[in-house]
Amino acid sequence: MMKRTVEQLSEQLLHKPVGALSPEERGVLEAIVSRQIVSDDAGELADERASFGERLSDQVAAVGGSWGFIIAFAIVLFGWMLLNSEVLTRFDAAFDPYPFIFLNLLLSTLAAIQAPIIMMSQNRASNKDRIAAAHDYEVNLRAEIDIIRLHEKLDLLMLEKVTKLEADLGEIKAALRTA
Repeated sequence: MMKRTVEQLSEQLLHKPVGALSPEERGVLEAIVSRQIVSDDAGELADERASFGERLSDQVAAVGGSWGFIIAFAIVLFGWMLLNSEVLTRFDAAFDPYPFIFLNLLLSTLAAIQAPIIMMSQNRASNKDRIAAAHDYEVNLRAEIDIIRLHEKLDLLMLEKVTKLEADLGEIKAALRTA
């Protein structure tokens, strides 16, 4: 079977002119013509494109959303409150006595900073999902096109086989008539 061009594959398999193809479809057809593999790890592709800030937001979200952070944070909070209400009050050295106004300020600041960072990480995760979905589409399209091409090859082989059998049958009939 001869090697087809992108234009031919587009018309024959997708029933579209090349100009009507999406960038993903054109990329898949070009990969088929050049015999390139289109399956890559979408996560790695997204990570390669990530900026320093995006990677940092992912790390902050990973740490801030872990049980280790919650437990450590609870220990620090209870330690702060215990230190400022029991221990340092006895020596009249409490730097943030009850109602812990400085602690509230620190918690508010932490929440004000952490929330947008986590949102950045979520936006990056949704971008990763979009990249993965586009990549999955390309891989699925490639698989469908390859299956269609295999069916074409099988159909051609079957046609050749049937044609050969018909020719052989014709020769056998002719030989039987003359005998």
